[in-house]
Amino acid sequence: MATRAQRAERRTDALSKERIVEAAIEILDTGGESALTFRALAARLATGSGAIYWHVANKDDLLAAATNDVIARVVTDVAGDAEPREAIRAVALGVFDAIDAHAWVGTQLARAPWPTAMPQIFEGIGGQLQALGVPERAQFDAASALVNYTLGVAGQNAANARLHAHGTDRVAFLSAAAARWAQLDPARYPFVHQVAAQLPEHDDREQFLAGIDLILAGIEATR
Repeated sequence: MATRAQRAERRTDALSKERIVEAAIEILDTGGESALTFRALAARLATGSGAIYWHVANKDDLLAAATNDVIARVVTDVAGDAEPREAIRAVALGVFDAIDAHAWVGTQLARAPWPTAMPQIFEGIGGQLQALGVPERAQFDAASALVNYTLGVAGQNAANARLHAHGTDRVAFLSAAAARWAQLDPARYPFVHQVAAQLPEHDDREQFLAGIDLILAGIEATR
């Protein structure tokens, strides 16, 4: 009877790679990379592992597909009629938000330049640099500066979030950090003392975009 019941629970609709990737993203968001196993995925999809292997070769292939899916949404969500500068800001902020929402994406992008995800980011930013009139000889360096800044800040932001328990009061935590900064020797750390008061209330997204604007200003100044 148990066997029949289990068989009855199996999906009767067609299993697609898109459905597999969607389920994988849900598992990754909930439990992280260690939670993503083909057994867990098969249970969530009410299917057998063999059916999943028909669409994805292994876990690395599945992680790549999940990362590509998240990044593809970021790039395609940018308005087609946006001005180049605003489009670059939109792509960069989209990647920042995606890594904030899916911390594992930052890990995957740092681990290896996946076949599609990283080129998608470069294309989304590089294409707009071309439209902005950046000379061809400077486009790769400009795109690299923007991409590396985006991934670095987004990855660090996600790492900081993982270090603290869910529900941690952000302002209280940063206020405590600011208090520690204020206790440092002002003769040795004059700048840290100057900005310590700004730490508790600063907005991560606004500060991130300020950095993007600084890089863009430098790029535009060299045209």
